[in-house]
Amino acid sequence: MKKKTMWWFIALYAIYLITMAAYFFVWSKSTLPVDMKGTAADPALFMSKQQLAESGVFNAWRHFLSFAEIPLEWGIYLFVLIAGISHWLKRWSERISPFFIIQMLISYVAIALILALIFLPVDFASYQLSVHYGISVQPISEWLKDQALSTAISTLIGFIALTTVFALIRRYPKNWWFPAWLLSIPFVLFMMYLQPVVIDPLYNHFQSLQDGELKQEILQLASHAGIPAHNVYEVDMSKETNAMNAYVNGIGSHLRIVLWDTTVKRLSHEQVLFVMAHEMGHYVMHHILWGTAAALLGLLFTLWIAAKVHLWLTIKWGTRMNLTHPGDLSALPMLLLVLSLLSFLGEPVQNTVSRHFEHQADQYAIQMTQNKQAAISSFQKLSASSLGEMNPPALVKWIQYDHPTMLDRINYLEHVKLEK
Repeated sequence: MKKKTMWWFIALYAIYLITMAAYFFVWSKSTLPVDMKGTAADPALFMSKQQLAESGVFNAWRHFLSFAEIPLEWGIYLFVLIAGISHWLKRWSERISPFFIIQMLISYVAIALILALIFLPVDFASYQLSVHYGISVQPISEWLKDQALSTAISTLIGFIALTTVFALIRRYPKNWWFPAWLLSIPFVLFMMYLQPVVIDPLYNHFQSLQDGELKQEILQLASHAGIPAHNVYEVDMSKETNAMNAYVNGIGSHLRIVLWDTTVKRLSHEQVLFVMAHEMGHYVMHHILWGTAAALLGLLFTLWIAAKVHLWLTIKWGTRMNLTHPGDLSALPMLLLVLSLLSFLGEPVQNTVSRHFEHQADQYAIQMTQNKQAAISSFQKLSASSLGEMNPPALVKWIQYDHPTMLDRINYLEHVKLEK
């Protein structure tokens, strides 16, 4: 039965890969609607012929590799569970220590390492693809360092979360989801507070924006928006990528508005001001707080469904999987599988909310700056620097896009009426 299940998964995964390859390389073309030809959203106006040709191939491969990873994670959890690896890890950890937290550490870290090692070739392929097309300039040694650091940080965070969850499952097999959710609230807020000042600096160097004139213009823009900003941060992304970006993260006194140094170097002051006005729009409209609240609400439903499914699977298949209790450490990959599946199913809803927030921020930015040309040209340069698509395949937009497409964003800016 176990071997049959794995062979079924392998067969279905192979069919899935063939289907995705056909979709991205044959069926789906990121073409521009006929009525958009010659408009500001037409990449032929701001990309070279070489960039246009490279963009199609680059994005087809990028999307294929990204979608290839989705069920791969599920397959790893399934294999660890039905091959008896999780049961072996449980027995081994029990021999090493009688303490539950040590047993969980051994089991979770082992699964995390298996996941990281199997994903490494796919991640490396994505990295090499980016290097080949001139998006990434990061040396392989630095890339491997960042991969190891990301794995360590995510494993630590996952270990803390799953140890808490399993401790609750052992005590409340049916209703662990609610106390787990209550505990997740301060944990999520704490992580958001730490992200800008503890985690992000582990990867890159942050400093106050060096262009004094631009910094003053941005602070004046913030003052006009009613934002009590005293600093603008610049991060040295040019050692890793030729792409451009800006973002806002953190909460409370640790909230930061950040510009990549590539953005500062390659956009004019007017273009940067539009980009920063967009980020300020997120702050003014409390998108971080609303987004956090929506994410926590989604997590509540996810944990509730996960608790029901996890208990049902334990009752129905527990004997075959050597599971004695829902809180049995052997069931760790089963819970991870359930949570991963539910998270995937919730992504389209989460991305829909995010796209709405991003459009609101665009609306705020253009009304604040009153400069259509700077706004449109900034999006054109952002797209060209990353070989971006104006109109990505429908499957990508539905499952993975948390921003409106560049086609939609530029088209909106072309036709928006400015309120003086």
